Amino acid sequence: MTWAIDLGTTNSAVARWESGPDRPQLVELPGIARLARHEDPLETPRLVPSAVEVIGDLDWISRLGAWRPMQHLAFLGKVAHVGRPAIERNATMPRASFVPSFKTHLGQSSLRAIARANGHTFTARDVARMFLRELLAEVTRVTGSRPRDVVMTVPVDAFETFRAELRTLLKSAGVRRVRFVDEPVAAALGYGLGLVDDRVTLVVDIGGGTMHVALLRLTAHRTEAGSARVIAKEVRRLGGEIVDGWLLAEALRRIDASIPDTRDDDDAMFWRRAMIAEACRVKEDLHFSEVATFEVMPPESLRRLDARFRGTAPIVQVTREELVALLRQRGWYAELAACVDRVLEAGREQGIPPDAVSDVLMVGGSTLLPDVYPYFETRFGRDRVRAWHPFEAVAHGACAYAADRLAPADFIVHDYAFRTHDPKTHEPKHVVVIPRGTRFPTPPDLWRGRLVPTCSLGEPESMFKLVICEMARGDATDRQFAWDARGQLAKLGGSTPQNEIIVPLNEANPTLGTLDPPHSPRDKRPRLDISFGVNADRWLCTSVRDILTGRLLMEEEPVVRVL
Repeated sequence: MTWAIDLGTTNSAVARWESGPDRPQLVELPGIARLARHEDPLETPRLVPSAVEVIGDLDWISRLGAWRPMQHLAFLGKVAHVGRPAIERNATMPRASFVPSFKTHLGQSSLRAIARANGHTFTARDVARMFLRELLAEVTRVTGSRPRDVVMTVPVDAFETFRAELRTLLKSAGVRRVRFVDEPVAAALGYGLGLVDDRVTLVVDIGGGTMHVALLRLTAHRTEAGSARVIAKEVRRLGGEIVDGWLLAEALRRIDASIPDTRDDDDAMFWRRAMIAEACRVKEDLHFSEVATFEVMPPESLRRLDARFRGTAPIVQVTREELVALLRQRGWYAELAACVDRVLEAGREQGIPPDAVSDVLMVGGSTLLPDVYPYFETRFGRDRVRAWHPFEAVAHGACAYAADRLAPADFIVHDYAFRTHDPKTHEPKHVVVIPRGTRFPTPPDLWRGRLVPTCSLGEPESMFKLVICEMARGDATDRQFAWDARGQLAKLGGSTPQNEIIVPLNEANPTLGTLDPPHSPRDKRPRLDISFGVNADRWLCTSVRDILTGRLLMEEEPVVRVL
């Protein structure tokens, strides 16, 4: 069995290919992963925080288990707390042995000391080794199968030294075969792109620490090697953690409070960590709600003296509009646009115009911030933006690569339907003509039927109009994200009761033909023979024949582009 590990700066994930449903699946590791709590609006319980607390004083079993020859046979004892337990153990007061994130250090300076325990210092390499060892040990314990063949995701611009570090660390943990795949290639595979032909792809990766925009050329030859050619890239230190800090500063301003950012004040450190976590929760609530409330507030002692005299601190509520205004004021959206502009201009200088971008792949939790998706939808078109699995796409793609699932995988992601109205209740109904999961190109008459013009005003109908809709659906086992016609984020599937988003695509121009003579509202006989299919360029094409006159109104003409 092959495994895939997406080693992230903030969160990591382990995936394996499930032969039954024939698809990748994140491995659930309840002992170290985030908890599936109702207050987690994003529902990310399968992600493991990339955090480590070194155990300085090992018992004899753990010392034996840390011996490398023994690690090749079995995982004995524990050399570190990783994931959620490491964060929980350091929630009130971070220890010197605690490392909230190590990936950046490993890539830049693996011998840099980043932890201290029991009089010993530990380098980024040491901490990474402990994290991977405990991660693999937990996978083995939960699944009963020890990973021996592993594919690791790496940043597209990672140096060979970074790959060598990971290979050595995994080998020391008993992994026999180690392969690598660039994160953008994994994201493309995870979003279901077929990489037989060359594709120019824009990858937008906005996580907790960074905003990373890269323009890439994906080819079949490079994909087989797990790599992509970078045309241009831009990086900003503007991730979700920066936004959390801005939200916290705004909340403290409203109650006239301040929390010193110093390690010398234990009480202040506790409240800063607690309030940053609360700001993060408020930010994530605003992905889906119009308003969110700070439920954790600092003590009165942290408010200014004159504010205390005025009375109890007010309840701090933040609206989505206020969050957008804050991001705009701080220049967050401007920096995002500047990143995109620069990589597109660099592509233009190399003979690649912006309209050559075939796909926009969005990964990282901060791509869910308000107005981010609408920006890319407006700039590139809804049919090019793939954003519904920002947390899972890279891990899923790495798993597909591990399972050698590199054959053409292009399929329709959402259902596509036309809208009709019930003749009695006038309620809208939707007839699905292209089901999700359909491989394309399809026959031109994948769906075919006969329709009666609605004559909605009770007058003879001379224009045949049909509104085509995109229908995003979710289920209990497949949580994904979707955006409605207003650009508002919705969570589909999982534990949420919402399971469908319907977006009309051609309301501005729904006419599919002219009827001559006009159709009488008293005539209930089918007047039109209509068929739908999808061509190789992902256009929903239609053919319409007037049954009364025998005239062909449309013949395999593109109507909307599907995703």
